[in-house]
Amino acid sequence: MAQIAANDFLVLGRAGMDLYADPPGTRAEAARNFTAALGGSAANIAAGIVKLGGTAALVTTLSEDAVGRFVRNELAQYGVGLQHVLGAGGEARTSLAVVETRLADCQSVIYRNGAADFALRPEDVAAIGFADHGALIVTGTALAVEPSRAATFLAMRMARAAGRPVILDIDYRPYSWANPAEAAAICADAAGLSDVVVGNDLEFDVLAGGPGGLDHARHLAGDCTAVIYKMGERGSVTFSGDDSFETPIFPVAALKPTGAGDAFMAGLVTGLAQGLGLPAAVRRGTAAAAITVTRVGCAPASPAAAELDAFISRHAP
Repeated sequence: MAQIAANDFLVLGRAGMDLYADPPGTRAEAARNFTAALGGSAANIAAGIVKLGGTAALVTTLSEDAVGRFVRNELAQYGVGLQHVLGAGGEARTSLAVVETRLADCQSVIYRNGAADFALRPEDVAAIGFADHGALIVTGTALAVEPSRAATFLAMRMARAAGRPVILDIDYRPYSWANPAEAAAICADAAGLSDVVVGNDLEFDVLAGGPGGLDHARHLAGDCTAVIYKMGERGSVTFSGDDSFETPIFPVAALKPTGAGDAFMAGLVTGLAQGLGLPAAVRRGTAAAAITVTRVGCAPASPAAAELDAFISRHAP
């Protein structure tokens, strides 16, 4: 992997509005109040990076309506760069998620009909100066349909040509894809352009075409600098060349399962950018995920740098 040149990232993928049933523990169908927050995997990662002291610019397309403007305003409040956030006209709509803060049987209902972020075009990324940033992070949902798929592959090739690492979060969402076989084929192509691939056990099973995701992750490590195979409460396994290591989770009293993956990515990449070795960076991502599941929201729940450092210090290996 090319060295991450700076703690400065381009993050490509979806941004949306999350509506959380309030108070925590309330079922969505019984709720009379909801709290609004920034959502979408790429947006959450970008916000998490900024909260951890890095710089992040989002590459996405938002609807030109109230929901799109809400998301743009939230991104600005977090300090996420908006120079590559474009508008999508017509009937395109920014994603909306109705989410519960519950640990057991947590419902998340996502509305993505005519999703605005799928309108990202190759010409929208062609003028980006990838060499001006430390690395490109791609969330796999952007690969599900055209023209976003072509734009994403172009961005990955341009980042590599500029000598910048490409980090892929598989981010498999079944409702975005025509079928699992297509997702496996397209994500395999994307993994071939990536230096780091991150996903959970179910996502690697999709890439493998069925059970066998762990072996598939190990195989991918022959072509990538690192492959991180996450297993929820069982922690993660990281493969790097012929080496591997396990990272356990941090014991916390979780409120909900959502947001952990995005916080993990933010903690991981900012750790790598700061010069931490891979095991320490994975542990940093794991700690960020642990903090995030104890609070309401995804972007709002992700930790700041001082909080994360103190948390890790309290949980010395």
